Amino acid sequence: MSKKINPQHLPFKKGDTLEVVIDAMAFGGKGIVWTALKDQERVPIFIENVITGQRRWIQITKIDRRHIEARDIALMEKSEWEVDIPYQAIPGAPYATLPYERQQSFKQEEVTTLLKKFAKIESPEILFDEFISSPSLWHYRNKMEYSFSVIRWDHTTKETQDDFALGFKKKGTWWIVEPLSHDSGLLDAQLETQMSKIQQWCIDSGLPAWHPPQRHGFYRYLVVRKSYANDELLLNLVTSGEGLENFDAHGFTQLLKDILGERLAGLLHTINNDSGDRVDPLNGETRLLYGKTTIEETILGLNFEISMKSFFQTNPKSAERLYTKAMEYVGKAKGSGTILDLFCGTGTITQLLAQQGFDHVIGVDIEEKAIINARENALRNQVHNVQFFAADVGKFLSEYPEYKGHISVLMMDPPRAGIAPKTLQKVIQLESQHIVYISCNPATFARDTETLQTNGYSLNQWSLVDQFPHTAHVEVVGIFSKRNDLQPIQ
Repeated sequence: MSKKINPQHLPFKKGDTLEVVIDAMAFGGKGIVWTALKDQERVPIFIENVITGQRRWIQITKIDRRHIEARDIALMEKSEWEVDIPYQAIPGAPYATLPYERQQSFKQEEVTTLLKKFAKIESPEILFDEFISSPSLWHYRNKMEYSFSVIRWDHTTKETQDDFALGFKKKGTWWIVEPLSHDSGLLDAQLETQMSKIQQWCIDSGLPAWHPPQRHGFYRYLVVRKSYANDELLLNLVTSGEGLENFDAHGFTQLLKDILGERLAGLLHTINNDSGDRVDPLNGETRLLYGKTTIEETILGLNFEISMKSFFQTNPKSAERLYTKAMEYVGKAKGSGTILDLFCGTGTITQLLAQQGFDHVIGVDIEEKAIINARENALRNQVHNVQFFAADVGKFLSEYPEYKGHISVLMMDPPRAGIAPKTLQKVIQLESQHIVYISCNPATFARDTETLQTNGYSLNQWSLVDQFPHTAHVEVVGIFSKRNDLQPIQ
């Protein structure tokens, strides 16, 4: 539609609530409901994380030039596509009731469409390698944040109530919590089936849950990290200091020991008096109530020590498959000498690259804490032919021009926002013969693919890796080669 939407031609206004049936699913987890204007032209209403055929109660939040946005309030009727699952529905797994085959098809179709639209590739399906599913479709996450609130969502009445709640924030809100009464299927069944017992203990303590709008209360968050290598859990209870003298730390510790037994690796208690809606306080203190402060995880033979604040893959077993595919593409490039790993994080890929026959592997990331972890991890795994730099990637490429023409293979795994255009131009100027690109955002991957192809690179192959089943997220990994290669990738 080319002309601006006239709100007077709509059968509703901003703030209105509607009961609608979802017409289609679009990129990024958004659903579409088509609505007709008085002149019979149609415009889309976008609602996040919904499934085709669902009947939902929504609220109009934005009327823009070409489309309308709405906030989902509640599910009124399931889609005929959906199936029953033995887990509690939660906001973090909106597609849990959608058969996994449909999830795969939807993700592959949307990425193919993005490559056609933004990368200007006529037939990207010809270059498609494989769809790599998560080894575990359920209980695959190694970190979860549970929230406390005095504003509870009642699934029966579909209304909020002033009550104590421990669970997940309701989709689209930061103040309402949906209590978790049994296993969500994402983290750990033993812990989550006992979450109502933890909630009741906190209620019985007499200390209040956090009141997000008024910014007071005691209980704020319960953060959990899980080691799949050792089947252990590390927990951090985040509270304010309001009423701290009445908190029975020994009793809470005993409760978790009774629930988890020897699987409880450690329990921390963080005081967070910040008014903002964040788990980690800008100024706060953490004390150890029980056990140890870290757990260990293994990825493709490399060992990592993980604290509550460590940067680490949320689905470690799926990450193994992602890294294996990336190493396969690196092997096809047949590079030697120096390889550059941009946006390296805690250096997992950097260490794996060091095992691929390169003389020198360089990892670069702007997060200094991540680089500190990367260096520690490399020492722990006795990987010596690596070097890490805590620097902005763009600035690093400007400050070390001697690498131009001497990088045989370049690896990059940028954040969701993708690579800044100026930084991508600096990457291109390095004249690496091959680029292996991992992306957690297919839209920015498609955008950057168009830039790379305009500047002398061709996309040889691409694969999808599903690290987050039951969500709209999917990772792309592709290999690019300069078009002057004498030996193109087979």
